Amino acid sequence: MERIVRQTMLYDFYGELLTEHQRKAYEAVVMEDLSYAELARLENISRQGAYDMIRRCDKQLEEYEGKLGLVEKFLRIREELRQMGERLEELKESLPPEERKLLEQIREQNQRIINDL
Repeated sequence: MERIVRQTMLYDFYGELLTEHQRKAYEAVVMEDLSYAELARLENISRQGAYDMIRRCDKQLEEYEGKLGLVEKFLRIREELRQMGERLEELKESLPPEERKLLEQIREQNQRIINDL
């Protein structure tokens, strides 16, 4: 499962850099869960050819990530924001009631940012 999540994230960030043909094939296998045999029939190629095409796409996407690191930065920022939200929640308990409202607004803003990512 973790491999599919990574493939999906890499595709979300770098999929537009693949050719249209590669994008359609990759989406069919990774997003729509088509088998290599099904893709091979659709593309009129061998099952090995379908497998090789998806592996090349994976390799390209990993190379883009290696050079740009956008997925890693995204995951790091999301985790930092999550931890910040936890700290804000802990801090809220130690504040007087009149200051809790401002802290709650900051925590809500933090959560909106996480949701938007």
